[in-house]
Amino acid sequence: MGNKTHEELLNKPGRNSLVKCDGQFQTYSTDRQGGPLTMASKGGTFLLLLAVACAASAKPQYKMPGKFNFKNMAQKLMMKCQKMGYQMPTMMQQSPVFNYRQLDLPVEETNEDLSSSNLSTFLDALKLATEDASKDSLGRVTMADSDETPYKMWNCTKLQQMIRLMRNSSEASACYMQAVVAPMSWTTLTTAGENNMDPGEYDAMVWAAKPALPDMLPSRLNLPLEVKAQYMEKIMNMMRDMYDTMSDHQRASVVKWVKGQITQNYFNCTMTPASDSGGESRPSDSMERCKSSLKWLNLKAMKTFGPYISRLTLHDVDSSPKEMLCEFFKSDRFTSTLSRMSKMKPSLSKKFLERIQECYGGSGELAKHTDKLGTLACYYDAPDLPPDLSKKLLSQLDNCNNPRSRKLRKHLVQSVMSSSNAAQSVHELGSSVTLLSPKQLSELPDTDREDILKNTGPNVRWTKRQLMALLMSKQDGKKCKEVTLEELITLQSVVEGLPRCMLKRIRAREILDDPDALRNISKRMRRGQLKTMLMGLRKDVNSSELLSKLSDPLLRVLSLNVLRKTNSTFLDQVETRTWSQSQAAYLAKKMHDQNPLNYRRLRSLLQGVTCKMIGTVADKDSLDMAQAITENPQWLSKVQAICASRKLFATLEKKRPYYFRTITEEELDDTPTLLLLHLPPAKVKDLPDSVCPVFLDKMEVANMSSLPVRAPSRPALLQRALRCLSKGEDLSELTTEDVSRLGQLLCELSASQLRLMNPDVMRSSLWDMATCLHIPQRHRMDLIQLLIQTYKDPSDWSAETMEALGPLLLLDDNATSALPNKPWMKDVLYFLRSRLPYVSDALKKKLFYLTITPPSNSERRKRAADITSTGTPTISLMEELEMDNVFWMPAQMDKMSIDTFVSTVETLGRVTDYNADQLNMLGKKATEAFGPVSQMTESVVMQMGCIIRGFSNTDLATLPISLDAMEDITGCGWMESQMESVWMGVAKYNNLMAQELGAAEMVMLNQFICGLNHSEIRQLDMEAFKDAVGSMGDIQCPYQVARQLKSLAVSAFGEPSSWTEAHVSDLGNIIAGLDRTELASLKESVCPFFSETSIPLIPADNFAGLSASQLEALGPDNAAMVTTEQLAALGDEQQAALKRAGTGSQEEKPNTSESGAPSLSVEGISAFMKPLLVFLIGLLFL
Repeated sequence: MGNKTHEELLNKPGRNSLVKCDGQFQTYSTDRQGGPLTMASKGGTFLLLLAVACAASAKPQYKMPGKFNFKNMAQKLMMKCQKMGYQMPTMMQQSPVFNYRQLDLPVEETNEDLSSSNLSTFLDALKLATEDASKDSLGRVTMADSDETPYKMWNCTKLQQMIRLMRNSSEASACYMQAVVAPMSWTTLTTAGENNMDPGEYDAMVWAAKPALPDMLPSRLNLPLEVKAQYMEKIMNMMRDMYDTMSDHQRASVVKWVKGQITQNYFNCTMTPASDSGGESRPSDSMERCKSSLKWLNLKAMKTFGPYISRLTLHDVDSSPKEMLCEFFKSDRFTSTLSRMSKMKPSLSKKFLERIQECYGGSGELAKHTDKLGTLACYYDAPDLPPDLSKKLLSQLDNCNNPRSRKLRKHLVQSVMSSSNAAQSVHELGSSVTLLSPKQLSELPDTDREDILKNTGPNVRWTKRQLMALLMSKQDGKKCKEVTLEELITLQSVVEGLPRCMLKRIRAREILDDPDALRNISKRMRRGQLKTMLMGLRKDVNSSELLSKLSDPLLRVLSLNVLRKTNSTFLDQVETRTWSQSQAAYLAKKMHDQNPLNYRRLRSLLQGVTCKMIGTVADKDSLDMAQAITENPQWLSKVQAICASRKLFATLEKKRPYYFRTITEEELDDTPTLLLLHLPPAKVKDLPDSVCPVFLDKMEVANMSSLPVRAPSRPALLQRALRCLSKGEDLSELTTEDVSRLGQLLCELSASQLRLMNPDVMRSSLWDMATCLHIPQRHRMDLIQLLIQTYKDPSDWSAETMEALGPLLLLDDNATSALPNKPWMKDVLYFLRSRLPYVSDALKKKLFYLTITPPSNSERRKRAADITSTGTPTISLMEELEMDNVFWMPAQMDKMSIDTFVSTVETLGRVTDYNADQLNMLGKKATEAFGPVSQMTESVVMQMGCIIRGFSNTDLATLPISLDAMEDITGCGWMESQMESVWMGVAKYNNLMAQELGAAEMVMLNQFICGLNHSEIRQLDMEAFKDAVGSMGDIQCPYQVARQLKSLAVSAFGEPSSWTEAHVSDLGNIIAGLDRTELASLKESVCPFFSETSIPLIPADNFAGLSASQLEALGPDNAAMVTTEQLAALGDEQQAALKRAGTGSQEEKPNTSESGAPSLSVEGISAFMKPLLVFLIGLLFL
């Protein structure tokens, strides 16, 4: 191209026309006949060229609050294209119009490496194209003319042609092009002037913009402030399509926008106070406020909302005229709308039901139309219904999961089965067939049971008695019969009931050649079953083939012993599988010893990466490593994140002194958010104001769960974010939009900080904080006090307020216990319980009392029929309470009838934490119901579950317990003497001897291997132990037993000083059997691989044998498990090290870094674009 300027090249003669794109000109090829832009042989090239050239010249508002971070959005969308299997268009694909020799590169090298740099160059060019924009004191791009400039900057006159051509391209090319065009199109749609488009152009722009929405920050959704009614519907068509992929905050933004547009366009009023705009001028500011009595939720509005109606308020529903709401309910649109929604809040569901009943004059007439209720059925108070109407309502309850709906479903099933043609009715129950009693199942013809097994699929859950009834005919009286693949596929819904002797006889070749069947069958199995099946498969298939064909559940029970014996050629296949931590540790080390790790491809193998491995990454590759590991955060531990961040930060500070004081927006943008969270507080404080826009973008989406709860970075990040938002210390100036940009940092706010905010902003923040997964313990009491001061006595709260703020109130046990027994309280608390990260005993107990005590409202008096004044347990109550049956007093249990006990014995047997008095009472009920312990059958014992803990040790030793049932009772809280007795009984009943136990039997014994005596443990087969230990590492044995198992481990794997990370992870809680000297001999690198549950099992004196460096290496999660007694046994230096482990911090060291290091290379999606822009512009001028 010589030395010609850009403008000269753009204006050269020939078959090139100029496209005015936001005030600048781009060339494109046209038909001399004046026809539209044509593809010809270079069509795909020109299409991509037009997209990126126009995007580059558009000069978007780079990272302006409320606008896109264009680079990040393009990267995310291109990454999705890559994950969908679409390869980035390479220069090799454009070879007809590009001469490689001009680059002085051999053809064989212009492949993946060349194409992988395309994106980065494009993004660099995009940044240069925006450098002339003016910025404010925080580095934010500002607009010279707020009325005119945005439209000029974003209105690409040929964008429509680009979109049309994009639609005619291959899926792969169109995906990458749309990654560039989507953000541009959305900004064009939401900028003043969009109303000038004709409907066809608008449709095309909406289509092109759609991919940008799911990954958009909630604060950046930026729906247009003013839009024509016809265009609002087009936007909402897209929003309805995107409903499932949107976050709750995004959905709330959409609802708020729709309300505003409806009232502005159709009623010429606004619901939004001017103060909510945060100072930004809006069209609604000059409008009058809508009257509270306005009936704005008309038929058109409800259709516009679609599934977003689940976000309306009770007042919104009352704003709907009766005749229009009724018409909407009776329409097909209502049914399709509800089918899209997930769970609706109880209060809103009941409000809709209340209004809909008005359409039919009461619940009786509505009962004929219950097949339209959808998610509303979860809170429908149904009258007694005949079988035909029961079927209708039953079909609507499949996705409900609250006590009310479970009880209703059972009642409806019995109604359906009461019809004259019960056999036919069974086939109409759908998934509710699981509510048939074992007796009903056993009385069905064999063909009907066969149909049930075939049609229910792998996701239903049966009780033990139901499993026995269903398997009765399939076993033909032969418990250990050989089953064909076809029979096994039929049995997938009851696979957990198959005995080990049957699983051993599965034909390996048949099942391994059907991966779908193997996956569905194995995902339902317990570990003992998986190990049993695996042992059978290994007999007939070599290890390499087995590894390639096993489903992930089976793969994870494959022992390290087997992996070591497998040919190393299988390493090429390991990256796509899902491994256990111990397997990942073994494989990662093996791969690392052979070649440098490709972190971008590790996936689940990341679990096995050590800090030492991370430390060996070359400085030039550290940023790429950091970006790669954070692409799979689900496999990254806190320890690994801390080590990766330290490596990255140390490398960056070699580039220049005080790197983070002088960091640029681009550099901060390239720093992975997950690792940025670990930046030391001093460096967080020093971040320059110029990077605030990028910093806030990162904080808005940051997942704070990757940061230790006590990390000093948490308050430091919050303070820096507040400084960015408030431009100082004045929190009273913050708007609700400002606070929303804090993301999960919002959860770190204290009550004193909230009190400094504007009252409206403070209230909005409290509502948002109710969704927090973690609130610092030190803030909780003050927050609850602020909550009560702001919203008054919780006993006076409405159901809607409790749904919104309840999670905060429930942090206080006293406030939870004091909640009143209002008619709606139980439904709301169950709704909240399903969303809480932790359910307190106070909440469980409150729900127990709300369940057994009728509410004061006379409307609910009919429920009192199940409850006597003395609180006697009934079948209905106990099935509703499930695990909360633990709160019955022994005296109440004593009033339970024998029939009630027999009917609910499985439900009662699933409770794991009864006290001694409760167990004694339940044991007494069991002997009254089933006779003396010596006469109890295997079936009865299996049903009783944890209740058998109430029997004496002598009785436990005589119980007929099947080895297949051991995993069901392993978590019942057994004492040492009881485990010994159970083992004796199991060994006798199943003809087991310690020296004959195989790997599968050891895994099935699980916790009860702790019942073996010292002599029996020494007799265990060494090879079987090696195969089993990785699947039984969570057993919690008394210390003396753990010592014996540790000795076995030493014989199997060598001295503890030689144990690897894989060994330590595999051994799990057996590590607690190491003595003080052995613990001290462990390598520091294995300490992060201790299981969390092993820590409190280590005697305090032994724990004190760990050095300061070992303690610091434990990491935050393990440090949090240290007991008070263990902590007291440590010296000052050890306690300081443990504190650093818990916080993820380290002692600050002087900054001695030198500048001058070369810039870091970045691989992956952000590197695709290095030469792309120059290349494509070059193509334009060929």
